[in-house]
Amino acid sequence: MRKSATSSKGRWHRLAALTLVMVLALGAGVAEARKGGSFGSRGARTYQAPMATPTAPGTAAPMQRSATQQQAGPSAAAPAAQQARGGMFSRGGFMPGLMGGLLGAGLFGMLFGGGFFGGLGSLAGVLGFLLQIVLVVVIVRLAMNFFRSRHAPAYAGAAGGRPVRSAQRAAGGPMAGGLGGAGRSARPGVRDEIGITTADYSAFENSLRTVQTAYGQEDRAALRAAVTPEMFGYFVEELEANHAQGRVNRLADISLLQGDLAEAWLEGGTEYATVAMRYSMKDWTEDRASGAVVAGDRDRPEQITEIWTFSRPRGGEWVLSAIQQAG
Repeated sequence: MRKSATSSKGRWHRLAALTLVMVLALGAGVAEARKGGSFGSRGARTYQAPMATPTAPGTAAPMQRSATQQQAGPSAAAPAAQQARGGMFSRGGFMPGLMGGLLGAGLFGMLFGGGFFGGLGSLAGVLGFLLQIVLVVVIVRLAMNFFRSRHAPAYAGAAGGRPVRSAQRAAGGPMAGGLGGAGRSARPGVRDEIGITTADYSAFENSLRTVQTAYGQEDRAALRAAVTPEMFGYFVEELEANHAQGRVNRLADISLLQGDLAEAWLEGGTEYATVAMRYSMKDWTEDRASGAVVAGDRDRPEQITEIWTFSRPRGGEWVLSAIQQAG
């Protein structure tokens, strides 16, 4: 009986450790996911980093998924576009995979009486194990940031200038008065090859609200009209994934706080404009049946900085063609 009690106690310790690791793994995945992702197409510049701006002074995250093929040499890694993507605000990545591997190692150790879970026979052992996991997470995140900054291409040029003010902060309409009265940005180093006007900036700000509102309301018709077919496909994937899980991602109170032009250019008959935008909005996930909040906060807005690229045929209407996370 004593041996049985000891064995039972050991199993409970292992079960507690496994539960904690699962919670930690899921938490790491959620924390990484809510950083968002980078996807879409920027024409020939899809895999080139946009110029830094006052709104987004760091390096933009490399494109993770795109219909545009990456031009790479024989030694280059596989295109990041082949990586799996979650949804508009639910991108996974390296960290969930890492935690899954650690969890798998722990299960293997439990089955064979040792391994990664060896020494978890006490509370101190459990805490020590969790501390090791936290250290691994921190080290890997630092390494990811280091290699991302080393390998992400960037344009040469200065990154100073005046930020765009939103309609709530400037008189005369959306984004008025922030980027030069003549329609061209006066910021040194900006590559504006097409002459972006105040009306264009108004269109960009309106697109921010339209896309986010349509996504939060699951309005596919409005989304289709505001984005490229490629982007529409990505958003529909996420909406369908949420529906399959019995959830809905709500977005509300979208407000542009600051934005500025990174670059604008012409490719054949298509014009592109990349704009850094910092905005606030309420972002939460509800259970579809009950309406109960399962993630996020419906009452507290959060601030997000992203880099949006718009495209249009010459003389046409701007539509969203890419989103990148600001570094």
